[in-house]
Amino acid sequence: MSYCLAINGMQPESRRELHKKYHDNHYGFPIHDDNELFGRLIMEINQAGLSWETILKKEESFRLAYDHFNIQKVAAYTEEDRERLLSDPGIIRNKLKVNAAIENAKTIVELQKEFGSFEKWLEHHHPKTLQEWMKLFKKTFKFTGGEIVNEFLMSIGYLKGAHSENCAVYKDILKQKPMWKSE
Repeated sequence: MSYCLAINGMQPESRRELHKKYHDNHYGFPIHDDNELFGRLIMEINQAGLSWETILKKEESFRLAYDHFNIQKVAAYTEEDRERLLSDPGIIRNKLKVNAAIENAKTIVELQKEFGSFEKWLEHHHPKTLQEWMKLFKKTFKFTGGEIVNEFLMSIGYLKGAHSENCAVYKDILKQKPMWKSE
């Protein structure tokens, strides 16, 4: 079942609204801000093994814990910051995921130096197949398996599939010129 159909299914109203807000306003829409791209990567990494609903419920806590996804600040985190994150009940307290966020921020800082931005790094490598993206992410970032890479790229408009063509949001995304449209 597609995500578009699933959010309209038999869910309690609060759950449906949580998913609908993300579906209608964020999922599949291009992101042009490096900090927000980094934030989406953090959220996708943290979703591994959990439901997306859990991550959506904790999004504001993630923003607060990771300095509103400020790449420069997260890249400069110390051991004390790691411990703070690992003891924060508002986020996912998984050492591998916390370490990945910090190390990936450091990597993105280097990519920004070389390419001008994280977004430009993504654009530089576009278009690629999912398999090619997976290889690139595995070589470049920490804790980025196939499903994480797929969902990250779909959620930011680099891979098609976030919405079915008969979903009302699909037309809104086309107006935003997602990268998969340029293939």
